[in-house]
Amino acid sequence: QVQLVESGGGSVQPGDSLRLSCAASGRTFSSYALAWFRQAPGKEREFVAAISWSGSSTYYVDSVKGRFTVSRDNAVSTLFLQMNSLTPEDTAVYYCAAGSYYGSSGAIGLYDYWGQGTQVTVSS
Repeated sequence: QVQLVESGGGSVQPGDSLRLSCAASGRTFSSYALAWFRQAPGKEREFVAAISWSGSSTYYVDSVKGRFTVSRDNAVSTLFLQMNSLTPEDTAVYYCAAGSYYGSSGAIGLYDYWGQGTQVTVSS
């Protein structure tokens, strides 16, 4: 069992950076693979980045490779997403998710627990 709460969203200009956090509750945090998804108005929820339970494996959607970095700190039960060189296409509600599987994956069906989301807006 795990409960997830995202934070760190906000409004920024193109080219700016933002760091999202996802705080987890529960004693089995390190047993879950974690991921970030995002959803823009009128769009389907899409995968952004995933990280294995140990942090040794990561996976990104092509559109954010080289700009976003996913990491986790199991000691404080927190997932992070460092977002650099932001563009208007990154505007969305960002959600963190947890799943009981081995490795890192963008398959939404592997994730059982979801946070409430945090808004990221990139505009001039």
